[in-house]
Amino acid sequence: MKLKYCYPLFFFFLTSCSSISSMKFWENAEVDIDEPMPLVAVNNSENISENWKIKFSGTNDLGNFIPSFSADKLFFSDETGSINSYEASSGNLLWTIQESELSSGTASGFGVVVVSDKLGNVISYDQNDGSKLWSKNVKAGVLSQAAIDASVVIVKTSAGELIALDKNSGEIVWSYRSQLPLLTVRGSSSPVIDDDKVIATFDNGRLVVFQLATGFPLWDGAISYVSGTSELDNLVDADSNPVIAGSLIYAVNYQGNLNIFDQSQKRSIWKSEASSFYSPVITKGLIIVVENNSKIITYSNKTLEESWSSDEYLNRSLSNPISFKGNLLVGDNEGYLHIINPINGKTVGRKKISKQPLKYLSSRGNAIYVVDDSFSLFSLSL
Repeated sequence: MKLKYCYPLFFFFLTSCSSISSMKFWENAEVDIDEPMPLVAVNNSENISENWKIKFSGTNDLGNFIPSFSADKLFFSDETGSINSYEASSGNLLWTIQESELSSGTASGFGVVVVSDKLGNVISYDQNDGSKLWSKNVKAGVLSQAAIDASVVIVKTSAGELIALDKNSGEIVWSYRSQLPLLTVRGSSSPVIDDDKVIATFDNGRLVVFQLATGFPLWDGAISYVSGTSELDNLVDADSNPVIAGSLIYAVNYQGNLNIFDQSQKRSIWKSEASSFYSPVITKGLIIVVENNSKIITYSNKTLEESWSSDEYLNRSLSNPISFKGNLLVGDNEGYLHIINPINGKTVGRKKISKQPLKYLSSRGNAIYVVDDSFSLFSLSL
């Protein structure tokens, strides 16, 4: 993750989430906030095995190059512009094409594959053979996956604009521009399509719900409000995708809140202070959040009381958490994949997958897919 000022002549960068957290002067002075917590030995009751591994090119420091799935196919692209289709179960290559340098990972659905390049072009390809369907310049970088519907492709740009493109032609159907704060984190959440609505979070810490067909804003709410005296204090980017569960929307932002919105009431119904770049995980009756300093906190989904919290992986730059076969999985900055019992927070399995930091986890069927900092893609099984 990187910070950037939106002043015309001044830019300020930090190269990782851990660097951001190290600037929080209010942390406990007795704790070295830059020192990763040493790992405690565990008895592996869950075993991890590797199915296949593919190495790509470039660096994935933001962790925004992630795999996408459609039926039995996996689509993945790297920073250099290599776009690939694989058989998800075996890792066998189906087709590959070369584009210009890309800025974000691959999205797929409804017969198309969508990527964005560093010149601000959103490009659509046919899933079957990789033939190019269209390209549209949106005049700003796109750092997150597109959301794809039967009729439109939705992208969110680094300029804070949400744009709907016609899925067949790439022409702009509608757009919405949010107000950017002066200082933002270099990263972005993806919009989420839910029936006839688009739900998106923005760098100003707000969640907005739009009508899918027209882009008309139906309602919005603050995940958190700024309350500091400096631009750094008021950095409240929402860089994680909202999570939809029934009529509820779960959203979290940096230096802000974990917030639950009720779509029927069109408002927030509960919030708790939190700071995270990752979407919360809803599993086993719990809401689980990995904070930006890698502390794990959980809440009962029924009572909304805190259940358990853990500093076991503090400052280990944990990846996004996922739920898989009843377990909670996270990766860390030393290439370890950790398996955690979500009921009590106890680590029940661990394996070193890579020599590089693990940046992104996802699952499909009976497999876990992991992307590391050096663009290796792993398929794993439990």
